[in-house]
Amino acid sequence: MIKNKTLSPIYWIPTTWFAMGLPFVALSGASSIMYKNLGISDSQIAFWTSLIMLPWTLKPLWGPFLELYKTKKFFVYITQIFTGVLFGLLALTLQLDHFFSFSIAILTIIAISGATHDTAADGVYLNELSPKLQAKFVGWQGAFYNVAKVFSGGVLVYLAGQLEQEIGIKNAWMVVMFIYGIIMVCLGIYNMRVLPEGNVAKEATSLKEGFDTLKDVIVTFFQKKHIWFSLCFIVFYRFAEGQAIKITPLFFKAARESGGLGLSTSEIGLLYGVFGAVAFVLGSIVAGYYVSNKGLTRRTLLILCAFFNLPFAAYAFLAITTPTNLYVIASAVAIEYFGYGYGFVGLILFMMQNIAPGKYKMAHYAFGSGLMNLGFMIPSMISGFLSDFLGYKEFFIWVLIATIPAFIVTWLVPLRSVEEVEQEAEVTA
Repeated sequence: MIKNKTLSPIYWIPTTWFAMGLPFVALSGASSIMYKNLGISDSQIAFWTSLIMLPWTLKPLWGPFLELYKTKKFFVYITQIFTGVLFGLLALTLQLDHFFSFSIAILTIIAISGATHDTAADGVYLNELSPKLQAKFVGWQGAFYNVAKVFSGGVLVYLAGQLEQEIGIKNAWMVVMFIYGIIMVCLGIYNMRVLPEGNVAKEATSLKEGFDTLKDVIVTFFQKKHIWFSLCFIVFYRFAEGQAIKITPLFFKAARESGGLGLSTSEIGLLYGVFGAVAFVLGSIVAGYYVSNKGLTRRTLLILCAFFNLPFAAYAFLAITTPTNLYVIASAVAIEYFGYGYGFVGLILFMMQNIAPGKYKMAHYAFGSGLMNLGFMIPSMISGFLSDFLGYKEFFIWVLIATIPAFIVTWLVPLRSVEEVEQEAEVTA
């Protein structure tokens, strides 16, 4: 039996955050391409594949109850296995006549399971690592979340594109969804052995105690110093991304007569799976060590914000010039993905040091990440209507304008020092 207490975080952070990213990206990204190929309209795709992300916003409502039962480790591996089974069921629904309704319903359940998993995984991370180690490993955390993103949007989408030509669209995506399921089950079995416990929860003696805890979590959350500034920051940091990320694969796939790039499914997978993957991982790891050395200062955060938002200009360039050279398109994707991987670290570390510390680390981090997802979800829901109304070129120019709120909130938000965080951790330990 592996003694997980002796294992370095490097043994469980990659697999846990890969398992965190895989279902999220399957729902927010890969499913969009699948539905596009199955004949669903852009506006329907953008709306429904954004709406099903709601559990990642609502997870604070059940997050506190995870503090009261079993261990955080238990919820991590059990939801990974459950999510894997659901992907298997999703694969079967694609053969039904009303596949869209059935598949959206199952994706919603996957979202609930994934959101629960993320809350528990964050709890393990926050309870097992000191603030200094959190800063050190946040780059690896982001890197493997992003590896899942490019694996889902790259490797598996490329595979789907190849299979579409051989066995048809529905059969191809059925195979891909089965692969999602197998991977998640395998990750659950592995993490069952290597994850640290993340603290044993206090057993609730009644349902009332659970709701009393939830009330206390909410009250203490909004009593945090500068909480409203912090919430504005985590909502608006991703305002432009929420719009761009949802439409980009649809823009890549759309015919040139419609202002798109006319790429095949396999070409899109190649862009994300090779160029995006390398850029993502590099950006995340480099940013993690950068922040670990420099600390989360105003200057550091502004640099991270610039890396996160300014590369969306690459998509505006593609929409304006509509190049045919795949390497030009790949270069733009690599620039944007490196910036995304680099800049996302700032948001995660901000929540760890400014939102999570206190009596309910896991629950308060869940509140922060849930509201962060709201800042992603609402722009995503309207992005399809905006792109239909404006056209791809004007839409991506608008995305650049939409980055302005991120810079404003980054400049204004109050920051806490690592010393403050460590002192509070000692008091509440």
